[in-house]
Amino acid sequence: MRTVSLKLLLLLLLGLRHHAESGSIVKFLPGLEGPLPFELETGYIGIGEEEELQSFYYFIKSEKNPEEDPLLIWISGGPGCSSISALLFENGPVTIKLEVYNGSLPSLVSTTYSWTKMANILFLDQPIGVGFSYKKTPNLDKSSDTIEVLRIYEFLQKWLGEHPEFSSNTFYVGGDSYSGKIVPAIVDKISQENYLCCKPPINLQGYVLGNPISNFESHFNYRIPYAHGMALISDELYKSLKRNCKGRYKIVDPSNRKCLKLVEEYHKCTDKIFRELILLPQCDEGSPLCWGYHSTLATYWANNERVREALQIRKGSIGKWIRCNTNIHYDDDIISSIPYHMNNSINGYRSLIYSGDHDMEVPFLATEAWIRSLNYPIIDDWRPWIINNQIAG
Repeated sequence: MRTVSLKLLLLLLLGLRHHAESGSIVKFLPGLEGPLPFELETGYIGIGEEEELQSFYYFIKSEKNPEEDPLLIWISGGPGCSSISALLFENGPVTIKLEVYNGSLPSLVSTTYSWTKMANILFLDQPIGVGFSYKKTPNLDKSSDTIEVLRIYEFLQKWLGEHPEFSSNTFYVGGDSYSGKIVPAIVDKISQENYLCCKPPINLQGYVLGNPISNFESHFNYRIPYAHGMALISDELYKSLKRNCKGRYKIVDPSNRKCLKLVEEYHKCTDKIFRELILLPQCDEGSPLCWGYHSTLATYWANNERVREALQIRKGSIGKWIRCNTNIHYDDDIISSIPYHMNNSINGYRSLIYSGDHDMEVPFLATEAWIRSLNYPIIDDWRPWIINNQIAG
C-alpha cells in the first residue's frame, strides 16, 4: 500500500494529468503560468477494425455549465491543418503570445473570446498524419472527403461511448475554410445514422461554418468580382472579363484567347496579394512582422518535449509537428457541398454561416451566391453588426 501511495504522490507532483478512458486530464501547459483555468483533456481514439489509425483530440469543457451546455466538434481546414489552428488562433481559451522567438519556449496567454465560455469543444486532428494523429504502421494512409466523413463519424461514436455523460448534450459540428466541404457531409451522415439501428443517436442540432469552401471553381470565379469591388482591378478590366469570359475564370476554353489574356492581366494585379487577409503583406512566416509568424511560434511550442509530455503525446508516434501537412495523400471527392446543405436544411438542422470581408481566398460573394441558390425567403433585412457602439461589419 505504501508503494502505491508513493506512486500516486509522484504522479500528483510530476504528472500534470490523471487518466480517464481514452484521454487524460491536463492540469498544466508549459508556457502558461499556473494551473489551467479550464478543464482540458487530450487523447487518442482508434479508428478502423484494428484501430490502426489513431486520431488525436483536445477536449475542453465549457467554463459555464458543461453538463448542459452544447457539445461542438471543430474540424479545421486545409485539408491537412491541425486543429491547434482553431484552439490557439480562432476560438480557444489560450493563444500564443506574439513576440520575437528567442530560443526559449513560446508563452501562452488566456483569451477573452473563447467559445468554451459557453460550449464544450472537441478539437480533432484530421486526416491521419495531421497534427498528432498517426498511423501505427509506416505505410502511407490515403484519405478523401468521403472517407474522412466516415472516420469522423466513427470517432464521434467511440468518443461519446467513452464519455456517456455528454451523450444527451445538444450537439453541433463546426469548422472553416476547406472543412466547408466536410462539415455539411458529416451532419448529413449523423442525420442518416440516427435513424438506423443500432447505434446510440447523437443529439444533433446543427452546424456552424466560417469562410467555407463549397465548390472550388465557384470560389475562384468570385475572386474576380471581389477584386473589382475592393478596387484591386480596374473597371475596364472587370467589364472586359465579364464580357469575354462569361463569369467563368477558373476553367477557360483554350480557344478563347481574349479571355485567357484578360485572366493573365487579372493575375498580374492580384498574385502578390496575401489572399487570406488582403490588408496584410505577403511575407515569410519566419519574420516577426508577418501575420503567419504565430504559426512559427506554434511549431516551436508543439515540438517542445515538455509540451509533448504534458499533452501525453505517444513517443515515436510522429516526427516533427507541423501546423499544416501538405504531403498527405488526399482526394477532394466532394465536388460541391450545396446538396448536403439542402438536405440538412430539409431535415431541420440549423446552420450559421459567417464570412470575413477581407478574405479573397474564399470571398464572401461566393458564400452569398451559394446561399442564395438555396432559394430561401429572407425574413430579416441586411443590418449592421454592432460591437461597442461601432459598426464592425
